[in-house]
Amino acid sequence: MKTSGRSASAAVMKTRPKKLSWRKDWSRNKWKYLMILPVLVWLILFCYKPMYGLVIAFKDYKITRGIEGSSWSHPWYKWFQSFFEDPYFGRVVGNTFILSGLTILFSFPAPIILALMINEVRNSHFKKVVQTITYLPYFISLVVMCALIKTFCMQNGLFNQIGMLFGGSEKNYLAEPQYFRSIYVLSDIWQGIGWNSIIYLAALTGIDMELYEAARVDGANRWQQMVHITFPGLLPTVMILFILRMGNILNVGYEKILLLYNPNIYQVSDVISTYTYRLSFAPSGNQPMYSKSTAIGLFNTAVNVVFLLATNAISRKTTESGLF
Repeated sequence: MKTSGRSASAAVMKTRPKKLSWRKDWSRNKWKYLMILPVLVWLILFCYKPMYGLVIAFKDYKITRGIEGSSWSHPWYKWFQSFFEDPYFGRVVGNTFILSGLTILFSFPAPIILALMINEVRNSHFKKVVQTITYLPYFISLVVMCALIKTFCMQNGLFNQIGMLFGGSEKNYLAEPQYFRSIYVLSDIWQGIGWNSIIYLAALTGIDMELYEAARVDGANRWQQMVHITFPGLLPTVMILFILRMGNILNVGYEKILLLYNPNIYQVSDVISTYTYRLSFAPSGNQPMYSKSTAIGLFNTAVNVVFLLATNAISRKTTESGLF
């Protein structure tokens, strides 16, 4: 019995994988580690090291004194309180949520719909033409795109000429608040719909074609195949991207807004990012308010994290798909 017990334990020991020492692991995988090294250095220098600057949100930062030489603010939440009591707080937070919500409502599903439509096309040449045309706007510089939008929205621009054909009157669309959000969302769809559809098209190619063949044998039409096979196969990818989008809900594309907006439409176009930009680089007072803008950025990040965690939790419960 003892002999059999020893032989059994010896067999277990043999089947267990041996732990490699760090020297053997290095000698075996050193080129892989060296390949990863530049990425790690980049992450440390440009993603983690700058996070030390967040302490500015809790200091009365003076650029001449530096971070270490600046004194701590009293109370520690001074700049957060200043933002919450700011007369522009309601406007910038409200505009940020509205623009982001409209973008999620219209821009997020647009590439999904395009990918589904392209996937249903059987003519390969027509499919390539459509993909090429929809991809092209993504490669237009944002500055050039905003210049085109400004030109089209002028009183003698393309949009006015089209409107006048249907009995409209001349107007500068970018000078009237009621048109800005529509222009922002539509231009976002136009520029990103083709490029963003690529990942959905890649997900569609991963669906087993035998499922479609079995569905056709059972008498399912194209719509039924889409509902019962295509949608469920695409759902995990959609949910992952939706979670990531919700994690950036307050990160509205401020570069485009800066290039498009003007004082006439501040009431609907001014968002958190543009407000912090003005505080830091275009102050209306005497000195740039770096501490307050950092505090606003930290608040922005905290809200994004809350939305990310909440959306991920809901997705895990409802669709069993999530980031973690």
